[in-house]
Amino acid sequence: RTLEARGLDATPPLQAKLAKAGDARAVAILDVILRDEIGHVAIGNRWFAWLCAARGLEPLAAYAELATRYRAPQLHPPFNLEARRAAGFTEPELCALLAPRTSSKAARTAPADPGGGALPEPPRGAPK
Repeated sequence: RTLEARGLDATPPLQAKLAKAGDARAVAILDVILRDEIGHVAIGNRWFAWLCAARGLEPLAAYAELATRYRAPQLHPPFNLEARRAAGFTEPELCALLAPRTSSKAARTAPADPGGGALPEPPRGAPK
């Protein structure tokens, strides 16, 4: 949800540069890649929502916990909100993404909680 979705954000600026350089074919190819990437991110979002529901976790809080625990990179604009919506990001998730950052670098680089924190380890097999 962090790095895979970043591909959604990176595509439009890259397309703009390629269009400015006159490479319409590359822009068209990136349209196909973006469409596929939306599908990939949507699958990840679907499973994340499913796991949160199965474990009784609130998705926005669970994501924030995971991002902190595993030291996910801090995301910065520009964000492709249209593509993120198409991939299943909710409006509260997008609002959190756009909210001004108040955390310090020290907070982002704090050691992960070795005790496991609020999220349990995943089960060996997911029920169908």
